[in-house]
Amino acid sequence: MQDPQNTTDHSANERSSGLICRDHWLDCANGAMIMGVLNVTPDSFYDGGQYTSTSEALSRAEVMLEEGAAIIDVGGASSRPRGSVYGAGAEHVPDESEIKRIIPVIKAIRQSFPEAIISADTFSPPVALRALDAGAHMINDVSGLQNGSASAEYAAQVGAAYVVMHSVRREGSLVHAADYSDVAVAVYESLAESAERAREAGVKSIVIDPGFGFGKRHRDNLRLIKRLDLLTELRYPVLVGISRKSTVGQILSDNGAPVPVHDRLFGSLGIAAVAVLRGAKIVRTHDVRETREMIQGLEAVLHVSS
Repeated sequence: MQDPQNTTDHSANERSSGLICRDHWLDCANGAMIMGVLNVTPDSFYDGGQYTSTSEALSRAEVMLEEGAAIIDVGGASSRPRGSVYGAGAEHVPDESEIKRIIPVIKAIRQSFPEAIISADTFSPPVALRALDAGAHMINDVSGLQNGSASAEYAAQVGAAYVVMHSVRREGSLVHAADYSDVAVAVYESLAESAERAREAGVKSIVIDPGFGFGKRHRDNLRLIKRLDLLTELRYPVLVGISRKSTVGQILSDNGAPVPVHDRLFGSLGIAAVAVLRGAKIVRTHDVRETREMIQGLEAVLHVSS
C-alpha cells in the first residue's frame, strides 16, 4: 500500500479543511455535512420517477435545503450497478437525454437558491461540461475518472470541486461484486490514484468516496465503513453514500431476503453514524432531516465539555 505520508503535501491541511466550490466555500473542518440526493430519473432504485419535472425537482430541493442539506446532488442517469442484487443494472442513458433532465433543474436551483451548492451526479464529460455551464459547483463522478480526465479539466477551468468515487468497471459497465484480499487497502490505493488524476487535471478541491455498494459484496461494504479512517489519511474530505442501499436491506433481514427500500432508514442512519465517527465529512442521503438530526446528536455528545 502507498505510504499515506507520501500522498500529502504542504497544502494537505488546507485541502482537508474545506472545499472551494466556485464562488462558495464548504467548511469541512467543523462536523459532517449533508448532500441531498435529487434524482431526476425514471428508474433510480428509491426515488425514481418522483421528481422528473423541473417544478417537482425544485420543490424537493427547497425542502432538502430547509432540512439542512449543504449540497444538492442532481442526477439524470441511474448508476444502479449490474450484479446479483440489481440484475442487469441501470440502462445506458444517452448524453443528450441526461442533459435534458438535469440542466433545467440545475439552472432553476441556481436561480431560486443562490446560496445552495449544486452537484451534478454524472460520469459523462459532455454532461459535466453542460452542467458546469449551467452553474453547477461540483461534479460527482462515480467512475473515479476511469473515463479519462476531461470532466476534471472542465471542473478545474471554473474552480468547481470534484468527487472521485471508487468503483469497478468491466466491459464499460459498473459491476456489483468483485474479490478483494483487503477491500480497504484496495479502495485506498485506487482513490489515491483517482485523486492524483484530478489534481493533475488542475482541480483544487477534491472529495473521495469509497463507493459503498459499487463493486463490493455486503461484507466488503461493512468492512470499508469500519476502516474508513484509513481513507482519511489521504487528507481529502471523505463522502459516503449509504442511504437505503441493498447492504442495509440485507443486514436488517430476518429471513435472508433484503427488507424493502422504504424500510431501510434506521439501518442507513446507523451505518452513516459509524462513518461519521470514522471521519466522513459528507453524507449523501435521501433522508436529509433524519440524517441532520443524527449528526447533531453525535456532535452534541462528542463536543460536550467534561
